[in-house]
Amino acid sequence: MGTKMTMTSDGLKKLEDELEELKVVRRKEVAQKIKEAREQGDLSENAEYDAAKDEQRDIEARITQIEEILKNLDENSIVDADEVDLDKVSVGCSIKILDIEFNEEEEYQLVGSIEASSLKGKISNESPLGKALIGSKVGETVNVETPDGDLIKYKVLEIAKA
Repeated sequence: MGTKMTMTSDGLKKLEDELEELKVVRRKEVAQKIKEAREQGDLSENAEYDAAKDEQRDIEARITQIEEILKNLDENSIVDADEVDLDKVSVGCSIKILDIEFNEEEEYQLVGSIEASSLKGKISNESPLGKALIGSKVGETVNVETPDGDLIKYKVLEIAKA
């Protein structure tokens, strides 16, 4: 990764908890699965052994990924939701916006790119919509350019604590 990134304090806690779970619990579970599969004898046709080794590889890859993310965070890139300025849109706040063309209200939480999840209503500060919204105030209209060049207009209706 190598670049500094932004994250909410809640997202940081979840990432640290996941890392702890992977290192303390999941590593031991998969080591036990590998041990049990080895005890069955011939490893060349042992599906349980192969599955356990695959799981071990995935766990180790995720541990490495999380450690890399944490290494690239500094105290200035952690946003505490309790300290978010609600006068303007910023990382760590909840935003209610109006899609002007379709007259539809949408609600999002603005987070760092690591935490983004469209299924959970969390948009990245690096996404086109996130970039357009940052710094805007209630009542302002922002334009978001789609990948095909169209402009979508959104009006900021509400800024709240996430």
